[in-house]
Amino acid sequence: MRLSPDELIFWQYGFIKLNATIVYTWGLMLVMTVGSKTITSKLSTGLERSHWQNILEIIVTGILKQIEDVGLDQPKKYLGFLGTLFLLIAVANLCIIIPGYEPPTGSLSTTAALALCVFVAVPIFGIEEQGIVNYLKSYTEPTIIMLPFNIISEISRTLALAIRLFGNIMSGSMIVAILLTITPFIFPDLMIVLGLLVGMVQAYIFSILATVYIAAATRTSRSRRKTGV
Repeated sequence: MRLSPDELIFWQYGFIKLNATIVYTWGLMLVMTVGSKTITSKLSTGLERSHWQNILEIIVTGILKQIEDVGLDQPKKYLGFLGTLFLLIAVANLCIIIPGYEPPTGSLSTTAALALCVFVAVPIFGIEEQGIVNYLKSYTEPTIIMLPFNIISEISRTLALAIRLFGNIMSGSMIVAILLTITPFIFPDLMIVLGLLVGMVQAYIFSILATVYIAAATRTSRSRRKTGV
């Protein structure tokens, strides 16, 4: 039983390894890129639209609504980053129905990379919205004493993002593997359905938390302007 797709090595030369996490992640990115390019190359503005375009519009509209509900006034500005995060995690988790596939989100290296993307994106959006001086000043609010605690909070929530996603996906895969070993003819279908549900929930939680962090980084300036402080 493998705890992570990192342990499945396809090719190795010295310290250079090509494991399942890398192969499946790049495979997903390739499929999603080609699929998006194919669907968006034949977009229609009329009433007759393809099923794929309708599905894509439902997904994009839903993501935009969620971003707006969290408190970001210009959801289209954040759609590229947050939508990509959600779709990549969701597709990675949904593909567990493919025999032999192991979700790359069950690797701590993948979840840490996704969390680092959020860690870098939050100050970028925050500085873009309120300027570097005001953004850095937000770390000293409400008093300068809070500076180290605010910095620790930024780092700890990034770690929490990575470990939460990794822990849930890895534990789900382990439970399925154990039940398949004990009772191979009873639980597989039920556990796969449960795995799909957990995978979608985790994709939603990860992207919503990223949206909340970005909203918090960009909201300070707007609040300051409204109050005139």
